[in-house]
Amino acid sequence: MKERELEAVFVRDLEQETPEERWLIEDLWGRRAVGLIGGSPKVGKSWLGLDLALSVASGTPALDRFRVEDPGTALIYLAEDGLPQVRSRIESLCAHRGLDIGKLDLAVITAPCLRLDTSRDQSRLRNLVDRLKPKIVLLDPLVRLHSLDENSSHEMSGFLSYFRELQRSFDTAVILAHHTSKKARVQPGQSLRGSSDLHAFGDSNAYLFKKGEGIVLVLEHRAAKACAPLTLQLVCDEHETHLSVCEDDLSSGEDHTSSLDQRVVEALRSSGGSLSRTDLRSRLRVNNQRLGDALLALEAQKRIRRNADGWSADQS
Repeated sequence: MKERELEAVFVRDLEQETPEERWLIEDLWGRRAVGLIGGSPKVGKSWLGLDLALSVASGTPALDRFRVEDPGTALIYLAEDGLPQVRSRIESLCAHRGLDIGKLDLAVITAPCLRLDTSRDQSRLRNLVDRLKPKIVLLDPLVRLHSLDENSSHEMSGFLSYFRELQRSFDTAVILAHHTSKKARVQPGQSLRGSSDLHAFGDSNAYLFKKGEGIVLVLEHRAAKACAPLTLQLVCDEHETHLSVCEDDLSSGEDHTSSLDQRVVEALRSSGGSLSRTDLRSRLRVNNQRLGDALLALEAQKRIRRNADGWSADQS
């Protein structure tokens, strides 16, 4: 059989990228980007990956702040969590966002084992991605997806090329969760465990580091400027667990308490009646504790009032 010739086009004939096509999640992850969420064990990699996947599946802002530019189906595989635990994590995030899990366009791979260094499982995942057409694929953690030597550049470069081919074939973003080593490095990507090919592989990468009681998120992008590092906290309420951006990192000089107070009042006034706390959280995409503090403060200022149906504001 005659081998297919290699094709090329002149650069002037290449399709132009528009600004709105750059991001899957603005500032956090590039559209159709492959990359890694890196960090030490138990630092929150899975929570961040699930936050990004759920945001794409629901069209709600990631970390309650970052707009999803291209919502659609999300596909996830958490190799170290049982399926009931996976559901519990997603239910917790849905509770925080006010989402109905029954309407969530998020699919979970149920295989007990997935070895993507084998042609069999590579083919199985490719067929699934072809069928579901997800906008994002989360695979967590990388170490459970293969039996290769992570320090071997030869073995890892061949392995990672599969994910690049998956991305290009199906126009999907691919996120791999991966551990970092204990050694501190100047560049966050250099702390990834294993071959330097892992760092070079990513179009978008996210790194999590413990700092005191908080978690620092550092981002990098191949074709865009990264935003400043963010400090996150893992918020654990009675029925929900989620990552939240600490207020000091949201922007410089803005009074976020006053901003939220005004947003609450405007939401209540625009409703023309009463809104429950759940409705307010759904509309404002705000942390439950922050919303509660704002409601109490506004009530004390007599700018809003509590009634049998929830909360309402003076319409004057």
